[in-house]
Amino acid sequence: MASTDSLEDNAAFAKKNNASFPILSDSERQVSRAYGVLGSTGFARRWTYYIDKDGVILHIDKTVSPRTAGIDLVRRLKMLNVDVINAEAVNAGAH
Repeated sequence: MASTDSLEDNAAFAKKNNASFPILSDSERQVSRAYGVLGSTGFARRWTYYIDKDGVILHIDKTVSPRTAGIDLVRRLKMLNVDVINAEAVNAGAH
């Protein structure tokens, strides 16, 4: 996950929400610009890039919903024939 918030804000968010995933603090907006997700308001759009181990972009999901993101992520990984470990744990946490 990438966020245009500061490192401090992202750390507070992760702690408050018991985040079990890394959050990239892109306060300089370099990564957001490079991936074309920086909106006119200065915030990154909620897009998911599926990138293989060789750095090839397999798919871009431009319709990410925070409510279903975990389930959607696992489904897309399966569609892309990516070995999904702990898919049941991800699905259980999304409910």
